[in-house]
Amino acid sequence: MAYTVHQAKTHFSRLLKEAEAGEEVIVMRGDKPVAKLVPIEPPAPRRRMIGGFEGLVSADDSVFDPLTDEQMVEYGFATMRNGELVEPAKDFDFAVSKRAG
Repeated sequence: MAYTVHQAKTHFSRLLKEAEAGEEVIVMRGDKPVAKLVPIEPPAPRRRMIGGFEGLVSADDSVFDPLTDEQMVEYGFATMRNGELVEPAKDFDFAVSKRAG
């Protein structure tokens, strides 16, 4: 369908609905077409590529070595008291009451 600029301004919402329905809506200035309303197609979903990061990250076998006591403390996986490693309390309620008292 073709509409004048005045008609398009007056009935813009209706023209958008027509375009969404798949109709071609043309806006005319006098006898000259100046614009076309068409629906926007949703983008196709991107497919994931398996192994897309291959070769970008490298690590040697040392990443699987156990952490030293100093590393455990540094990374927050152990607690220290008087410079010696202390096992975490197994009974949490006991540990909390012991700290408070």
